[in-house]
Amino acid sequence: MGVLMSKKQQVEKVQKCNAVVSAFQAGIKDRPAPAKQADGEVEDGEGPAKPSAAPDKNTREAEREETDNSAGPSTSHQASGPAKDECKANQESWSRLRDGKGVEPEDLDKSHQLTPPAFVRPKREADDDQQVEVELEKKEQPPSDEMCEVCEVWTADDLYPCRICTRMFHDGCLRELGYLRAEALQEMRDTAHTVTGWSCYYCDNLNLLLTEEEMYSLLETFKQCKIIPESCLVSDELLQYRHFVSKQQFDKDLTDEQEEEVLAQFAALDPEKKGHIEWSDFLYFESMAVLRKFRTENSMVRLLTAKERNNARSVFLGLDLDKDGVITKAECRQAQQSWFHKLSKDSQSCNVSISHVGPICESSPASSGSERSKTEDSRPVTWADFLKESAIYILAARANSSAMHIRLPL
Repeated sequence: MGVLMSKKQQVEKVQKCNAVVSAFQAGIKDRPAPAKQADGEVEDGEGPAKPSAAPDKNTREAEREETDNSAGPSTSHQASGPAKDECKANQESWSRLRDGKGVEPEDLDKSHQLTPPAFVRPKREADDDQQVEVELEKKEQPPSDEMCEVCEVWTADDLYPCRICTRMFHDGCLRELGYLRAEALQEMRDTAHTVTGWSCYYCDNLNLLLTEEEMYSLLETFKQCKIIPESCLVSDELLQYRHFVSKQQFDKDLTDEQEEEVLAQFAALDPEKKGHIEWSDFLYFESMAVLRKFRTENSMVRLLTAKERNNARSVFLGLDLDKDGVITKAECRQAQQSWFHKLSKDSQSCNVSISHVGPICESSPASSGSERSKTEDSRPVTWADFLKESAIYILAARANSSAMHIRLPL
């Protein structure tokens, strides 16, 4: 290649010299471009009388240009290397998708793309507290997404759906993101395609429903009480935190009865009797408290997804045996308890559809007539009232954890 380049330069050099000689012969000595080129060429090569010097110089210039040119493409080639590799990986993935087999996320070289998403806190709208019209007879059956929420690749049966929203996920993508541990991943594989279902990391974290202002008030309380994020809490720490909140909000300490309630909350948040409650369960519980403090029932109905509204519709229709659009208050409480039946690990072997709510045991507190009047139990509850009163319990049941994040109605 270098020899060919030198010959080309030599031919160009001879042509330029011939043009200069012709210009001199014609008496045109002031032509700007050829004259300057001619002066430089005469000085370097001492005129056209020594054309043999041109090839040597041209060879050196050609080699220099070739070296410069070769350095440029090599750099660009190195820069475009990852892009070509990624393009090749994408082509291979699409070729496998065409035959219906799909691509496992670990087969794709996308580790640099599997970064946790940036969560954006919601903002409350002007009509947030206005009543939402949800039709009883109109069922909502939103289809699940076709591709993974993380890698945006379809792999048919290898995708795991969320029981709350329409998102789908690969277990490999969730593992790469670091959101789920090995135990949680296995639980997802076991329950995602069952009646029990599985909540994705968006829906499993109720704290994401809080606005910036609501989250700020919660964080300030944590800081003042010296709560360390991502840490487990023992019973004494939870008692200390509750004492601080009571002192801050009501300017008084907890009574002995209230302390017993706090210990009961601790036991509900520690169903496996580990002696501490996980940070995720504590944050979920406190986020629930913030929602109940700052949100109206209509506002919480707006937080429900189409799947949750449809499940609530199925429960209501299952209780409304005479099809008049009204159930009793006792049946409403029965439904509110039913949201949590599927979360009990002791009853996994007898999972039933949430639309088939069985009767409550006669000896349970919920069926005890000594604690409430029969008038209250027989109070009529419409579909709209049922949805507003049940919204907070439906939200509390989103968590995958078996911990109880809300006190159930008795």
